[in-house]
Formats: sequence, C-alpha cells, structure tokens
Amino acid sequence: MAAPICFIICVLFIIDSVWTRSVRQVYEANDPQDWTVHDFDCPRECFCPPSFPTALYCENRGLKEIPAIPSRIWYLYLENNLIETIPEKPFENATQLRWINLNKNKITNYGIEKGALSQLKKLLFLFLEDNELEEVPSPLPRSLEQLQLARNKVSRIPQGTFSNLENLTLLDLQHNKLLDNAFQRDTFKGLKNLMQLNMAKNALRNMPPRLPANTMQLFLDNNSIEGIPENYFNVIPKVAFLRLNHNKLSDAGLPSSGFNVSSILDLQLSHNRLTKVPRISAHLQHLHLDHNKIKNVNVSVICPTPHTTLPVEQDSFSYGPHLRYLRLDGNEIKPPIPMDLMDCFRLLQAVII
Repeated sequence: MAAPICFIICVLFIIDSVWTRSVRQVYEANDPQDWTVHDFDCPRECFCPPSFPTALYCENRGLKEIPAIPSRIWYLYLENNLIETIPEKPFENATQLRWINLNKNKITNYGIEKGALSQLKKLLFLFLEDNELEEVPSPLPRSLEQLQLARNKVSRIPQGTFSNLENLTLLDLQHNKLLDNAFQRDTFKGLKNLMQLNMAKNALRNMPPRLPANTMQLFLDNNSIEGIPENYFNVIPKVAFLRLNHNKLSDAGLPSSGFNVSSILDLQLSHNRLTKVPRISAHLQHLHLDHNKIKNVNVSVICPTPHTTLPVEQDSFSYGPHLRYLRLDGNEIKPPIPMDLMDCFRLLQAVII
C-alpha cells in the first residue's frame, strides 16, 4: 500500500509544481530599492503601487489601447477593458514581463501584431480568456508555461502553433468552438512538458489525436464524444486525472480493456450512455459513473484481478484494488449494495447509489 501512496503523493507534488515552480520564478523580483526615480514612471491610466514596483494595474478602466509598459514591469494587469489590439510598440521596453492578464477584452486574432507576443522572451503566464479569438494566437514566446484561452471562439489551431512551446505545462482551451477537424496528428507536437490539457465545453465527437506523452490531467467534459479508440491511452502513459462527463459514451464505444490503465487515479464518466460498469485498473481511486443507464453491477467483471500473487505475510488491504470512492446515483441500480462489491473493493470509503 505504501507504493501507491507514494505514487499519489508524487503525482500531486508534480502537478502542484506546475504552479509553484513558475510562481517562485515569477516572484523572484529585484529589491524595490534598486529602481531609480526615473525607472518608476507610471502610465497615467494605470496604478503603480510603490510597495510592488514590478506590477502595473490597468484593469477595469475602459481602456481601448495598451499603454506603454515601463521596463521594470513583471506583472501586467489589463483585464476587463475594451482593448481590441495587441501591437508591438507598447511592449518594446517591457523585456522583463512574466505575467500578462488580458482577460475580458475584445481582442481578435487580426488585432494581434505578429511579433508582439513572441518578443517577450521571459513571459511565463498569458491570460486571454473571454476575448474574440477565433484561433490560437501565434507565434508565442518559447518561455511560456501557461496559456489560458477559455471562453473565446477558437475553432482553429494553425499548423506549428505549439512547435516551439516546449516549456508549456498548462493549456486551457475550454468553452470554445473546437471541432474534430481542428486537430492534425502533429497539432500538439512540441509540447514536451504539457501536464494539463483542458478542452471541455467544445464540440468534439472524437478524442483528440496524439496528445503529449507527459499529459497527466485531461479534461474533455461537455463535448459529444462517442467513443475512445483502442490503445488510445498508450500514447499518454502518465494520465492520472481523466474527465469525460457529459458526453455520449456508450459501452460499444469503449476499448475492449475499458479503463484498465494503471496510471489513472481519478476517472469521471458521469452523464453518459453507459449500461455497464467498465473495466478499471486496481490503481483507480475515484470513479464517477452517476447519471448513466447502468442497471446492475457485475463485480466478477469489474473487480480488477491482481497481477501478482500476494505474499503470505500481506493481505488484500495492502495489495488489493485501491478504489475509495464510487458514485453510481442517477442510474437504474437499486439498493442494497452487493456484498461482493465490498469484498472486492475493501478500501471503499463512500458508495453513492
């Protein structure tokens, strides 16, 4: 049991490091006393807190243009304005930028001058949520670690968009207009360190092809996905958190081995069209199957078979299935819970029927 716990801790630590590592880098700013009076110029449209000289606050001000950004700025807040364009000129001196928040503006792809973003060689976080983008902007700086594009109108990903983004760990494309034809086999090529991919609330009918091998969190809720290709998860052997709620998955659309993938710890399949509980791995800890069409639970089929013989001195609590949480409400299953279910999954702490 110690090995699985260590694995879980390792997974959570790695995922948490996606944020903490970047934040630690971002907040290693120079001493405010290093800035001269000349350096501390501030655009009149914005607020520059003396106690935080590397930040520029220009949010909620009805701005239609980006002001000239002083060279000392690391953090730029421009959300909730009326900005339509991102030209190069305002950023010509902003060589230290790590963080740009342009959420809730009116930015279009035509409004982004080529080179305006790619010239920011130290940029780590780029927020462009709630704008008017119709495709993923390109080119972007190689340094980028997080790209947030939720709630736009993105339906296209130009070829080579991600080819140089080897440092990107998080890509959020949820709530856009992506169809299956937005992806080529090499769309995600170059994303060597991507760990979290969110494409929930789009219009996908198939699983996206050839995902980055290091993907650990894959969110595809609220699409129209009908099936998962055989051996699909071989390409993403580290996936630990998989969300496919609110799709159109049926029993016939699942691989023959179901979700018997040792890396998956949390599997969410709520609000689909399943009539049977799919096969799962002994390592799975959380399983959400509520609001499907399941009538009964065949424990002899879903109970994972141990791959090794138990040592004499060990028991099934140490080597048996790790499932702790099972949700089955909203189906056609009636209590009581089958006793053989509890015999198989002896670590179960909550079963909702």
